[in-house]
Amino acid sequence: MGDAVTPLWRASQAFRLITLIYAISYQVASMSYYSNARLSWFFVALMAVWTGLSAALLSRATLPRWKVVLADQIVVIGLMASTRLVSEYEWYSTHQTLPTTLWATNAVISAAILFGPKGGIASGILLSVVSAVVRDQIDLDLWTDATAPVLVSVGLALGLASNTAHRAHAELQRAARLAAITEERERLARQVHDGVLQVLALVRRRGSEIGGVAGELAELAGEQEVALRMLISEQGEPSRVDATQAEVDLRSLLRPYGSTTVSVSSPPDPVLLDRSVAEELSAVVDTALSNVALHAGEGARAYVLLEDVDDMVIVSVRDDGDGIAPGRLAAAEAEGRMGVSKSILGRVSSIGGTAVLDTDVGVGTEWEIKVPKQRNDPKGQEWSRRNDPKDKR
Repeated sequence: MGDAVTPLWRASQAFRLITLIYAISYQVASMSYYSNARLSWFFVALMAVWTGLSAALLSRATLPRWKVVLADQIVVIGLMASTRLVSEYEWYSTHQTLPTTLWATNAVISAAILFGPKGGIASGILLSVVSAVVRDQIDLDLWTDATAPVLVSVGLALGLASNTAHRAHAELQRAARLAAITEERERLARQVHDGVLQVLALVRRRGSEIGGVAGELAELAGEQEVALRMLISEQGEPSRVDATQAEVDLRSLLRPYGSTTVSVSSPPDPVLLDRSVAEELSAVVDTALSNVALHAGEGARAYVLLEDVDDMVIVSVRDDGDGIAPGRLAAAEAEGRMGVSKSILGRVSSIGGTAVLDTDVGVGTEWEIKVPKQRNDPKGQEWSRRNDPKDKR
């Protein structure tokens, strides 16, 4: 893709050529009032040469544009100042400067396209002041003359247009990259599914049937199968470390927890949350899954379910393990083990959510965490244990 503002540069150079025609016609109409008409034609010729040269340089970017734009400001200021060399006070104090206000606008346009609204406004103010000084009108209110409003307005408008073009170009590039990533992901998915994943699935199934050493191989094959499937599914997802995004897709933070013992289910559409909230929720899930691995018992499986319901996001972490005996959480807190009270309840409370624990011996455990999409100041959010309300950790 080319430069985002290339069309603006080309259009502005066409405008530059048109304003040259107007400046020459103004010269023809005004030369009889000049005290040095021959010198005035020299400056008009210089203006014509610079018009062609700058138009070529800016439209093709053969030189760094900032150098050409800077030279543009200097040339325009010099030509405006030359008005005093070719006419008397009675003329230049009540008329346009030599290159005409319309032609001088080109310098403002160039600055606005290159530097945005601030550059355009700065150039407009500079040339307005130069025009007032040259015409000896500095003691008057600049805004009573059309020069300053025209130049500043043009600088603002073209600067905003330039910024808009840059943003649109960036979005177009991002869309093109995502389309390319999606296409590549689908191609890889077909190839991997037709080859590697089928082989791994076969090894896992046959190894489990044979047992022994083959069973260990089957377990490894199953883990690699899950890892490959996750790698394919996450292609093109927003990065969890992209600090430029204020919001992140919570799905992309939860999917990496999937494994042969953890099943992660999420909606097909993005679940966007404030970055800090999403990262805290991810940390809560990580802690809950760590507890499953440590305390749920051998062979326990965990299930993570993400739901996007109206103005709430619900994350459920369930396992089919041994469950938690009544009073165990309070005893753990008394022993100084703060996995639930700090890493889960503390985090959920800090983001204005609620956490409910449902558990019993032999039936596993389930955390249901609800967080509003619009974050409010937390005010001591509650949590409960359905089977033992007094058992807090």
